[in-house]
Amino acid sequence: MIENRPIVTLVTHIVLLLGVAAVAFPIWLAFVASTYPVDGLVSGVLPLWPGDQFWINYGSALTGGVEAAGSPPVLLMMMNSLVMALAIAVGKIAISIISAYAIVYFSFPFRATAFWIIFMTLMLPVEVRILPTYEVVANLGMLDSYAGLAIPLIASATATFLFRQFFLTIPDELLEAARVDGAGALRFFFDVVLPLSRTNVAALFVILFIYGWNQYLWPLLVTTDESYYTIVMGIQRMVAVPDSEPLWHLIMATAILAMIPPVFVVIAMQRLFVKGLVETEK
Repeated sequence: MIENRPIVTLVTHIVLLLGVAAVAFPIWLAFVASTYPVDGLVSGVLPLWPGDQFWINYGSALTGGVEAAGSPPVLLMMMNSLVMALAIAVGKIAISIISAYAIVYFSFPFRATAFWIIFMTLMLPVEVRILPTYEVVANLGMLDSYAGLAIPLIASATATFLFRQFFLTIPDELLEAARVDGAGALRFFFDVVLPLSRTNVAALFVILFIYGWNQYLWPLLVTTDESYYTIVMGIQRMVAVPDSEPLWHLIMATAILAMIPPVFVVIAMQRLFVKGLVETEK
């Protein structure tokens, strides 16, 4: 029996509200700063309520960019980041689920060795192997392209490991029943394994989308054409403006706009995301 303790409930809610305020307050300040002209932000006093320049600042950021920083329009950079994040998330999930399926359900020589070789690549993130990866991409002519942005980041040992562990929990009776019904490997994968993996796919998609959206170092190396700049690169270029003061109202507007796609993905897939992380019985 659960006891109802009003004082404990009140304290719990207060702590939660304080936590929400601590997280939301900096975001609110960024939004407020994005609604004022640049002159209103260099005085040293930041107001707490939005100004009257919302449409002007956001319209300028979305369509005009920041010429002083060499930054293209935010809308273009967000499209580049969206293409990159979707390609990375979908590519990682597709490759990982297929490789995990092969490791679990197919018998071939050195199957365990192949899995552990894949698993050991966790010790080689892109920052460690960035020079040889860049050389391969350059030799293949994929600089300044969406393929160069996404393909080198598609392989994922973490997703392969998680899918493998989930596939091992699927009862063998399902495989035997599928064989009795005459289902081959592909039909068993699409009709049984893939539907059961729906929550895991959703959870990984959210994590991998945010991972791809927040990439900075790799896009910085492989892109010199402004038409392929990502939103994170654009924010950095806006801040590091040589020989002039940063246009903080446009920087804050860009930062707020950059949060919208990841937040939308998390909200849209929140139920499946949480279920995929905490569900233990399949």
